Amino acid sequence: MGSPRRSGRYELLLARLVEARRESDLSQAEVARRLGRPQSFVSKYERAERRLDVVELIDVCEALGVAPEEIVAELASVGRSRRSRGS
Repeated sequence: MGSPRRSGRYELLLARLVEARRESDLSQAEVARRLGRPQSFVSKYERAERRLDVVELIDVCEALGVAPEEIVAELASVGRSRRSRGS
């Protein structure tokens, strides 16, 4: 199994977060302001230089106006479909 940071699911997570930010017409700086963090925090997680823990993921989702449970469900379904194909 590859690095969790570069796994297909993690890359999907990052893509969904970037997509949500852009669809909300938010800059990285605006998301960072909502989070009370520096802009570099957003840049680093979007480029997979920094990993998000589950609490941070929830905070980011709230700042973006997306439901964290929808993103997690999508990531879980990707894992289930991969496991079912491999068996």
